[in-house]
Amino acid sequence: MEEQLVFSKNKSEANDQQLDLERIPNHIAIIMDGNGRWAQKRHLPRVAGHKQGMQTVKKVTIAASDLGVKVLSLYAFSTENWKRPSSEVNYLMQLPIRFFSTFVPDLVKHNVKVAVMGDITKLPEQTQKAVKDAIADTADCNGMILNFALNYGSRDEITRAMKKIGQAVKDGQIDPMTIDEQMLSQHMMSAQLGEYADPDLLIRTSGEERISNFMLWQIAYSELEFVPEHWPDFDGESLKTAIIEFQGRHRRFGGLKNQ
Repeated sequence: MEEQLVFSKNKSEANDQQLDLERIPNHIAIIMDGNGRWAQKRHLPRVAGHKQGMQTVKKVTIAASDLGVKVLSLYAFSTENWKRPSSEVNYLMQLPIRFFSTFVPDLVKHNVKVAVMGDITKLPEQTQKAVKDAIADTADCNGMILNFALNYGSRDEITRAMKKIGQAVKDGQIDPMTIDEQMLSQHMMSAQLGEYADPDLLIRTSGEERISNFMLWQIAYSELEFVPEHWPDFDGESLKTAIIEFQGRHRRFGGLKNQ
């Protein structure tokens, strides 16, 4: 235990020395993967991993806010997650209730504003209420935006955007020739994030290297990092390590390195 504490302290000190606080990514998006595998490794039920993962959300949210991140987007429940066993889905539907009931005062204290993207009308009534109450309770906060993707799928998001634009064209409100990338972005669920709608950095935990239908439109030029830690093992130092890796890259956005 003592060796582990020393290692953690050394890692923290090394991260603080390397981290450039002037180049913190404005928007970090995270695919929180590995809760079930974390639990299975410990011979625990999968829901134990989700419970621990909720604590990680709290730690990483505060760490990101303290670093000056403008938006933290977390993939909490996808449109495909309904395919999981009903017992697990039911537990996942209870997590926002438990999370917000205990964490909203800390969010307000750290000036963090809650936002949600996804079709929350399909969530249980009590889950919807917890989400809406958290949005209302943090509405006056103007610091970091904690953006949850709940019942969210990027293909669903893009399809909905195209339907809205198509209907506007049909109604004569939009000339098809004026449709451009900016218009599509304005019809995405992330439009509420304003100038920070597109993530600078996308992190996926647990070692899997895929996007899983998350913010496909928005991550066109995001830096992608796939880290080995299961989500419950991820923490503020893990976040700093990912940001240091991000800061070591050169983002060209399709141009040349020396431009």
